[in-house]
Amino acid sequence: MEPDFRLPTGTHEDPPQANLSLHTIQASLQSPTGTQPLTPETVFLLCNNAAAIGWLVLILTPRFTIFARLLIPVLLCGLLTLVYLYLVVADFGDAEGSFTSLAGIVQFFANPKVVLAGWVHYLVFDLFIGCWEVRDSRRHGIHHLLVMPALLLTFLLGPVGLLSYFLIRLIRRGSLNLACEPIPIAQNSRIPDVQ
Repeated sequence: MEPDFRLPTGTHEDPPQANLSLHTIQASLQSPTGTQPLTPETVFLLCNNAAAIGWLVLILTPRFTIFARLLIPVLLCGLLTLVYLYLVVADFGDAEGSFTSLAGIVQFFANPKVVLAGWVHYLVFDLFIGCWEVRDSRRHGIHHLLVMPALLLTFLLGPVGLLSYFLIRLIRRGSLNLACEPIPIAQNSRIPDVQ
């Protein structure tokens, strides 16, 4: 039932314009079920907090391998990817700009919803890389305390953290070959020849 803003007949007062627009705005924000729709700010906070929880679990629970192997990279990153996909489908069509020049990218990211999608993209990829760093360090016998600075840098600076993990891996294991099997710790002193 819509509110009735008509004045009784015979009065000469102006209609309450401020109340009309306030009620119109409030009515447009409510869904038929009475709940508020998700605003871009709410989506940002939900995704940011979910990723932050994922990072805390990844950094603070090194002995629970299920987090770095399944729960965070598959479930949490998968959920964030679904949010990203929705944002891309819903908002990229209206955005102006392109990926062919710096000016086009600046124009494209002038749209806050596109920025939100870009941020969720970063959250997913950085968290996925952090999970890979934890799994790879376990396979190669690199102690979690040595990996923690790389995880923090990956969380804060993405590619810088990945580079720092590569340096840790090179120093501790003597190899950056991502295709090779882990070198047993007893043989760590001598790197096998690549054929």
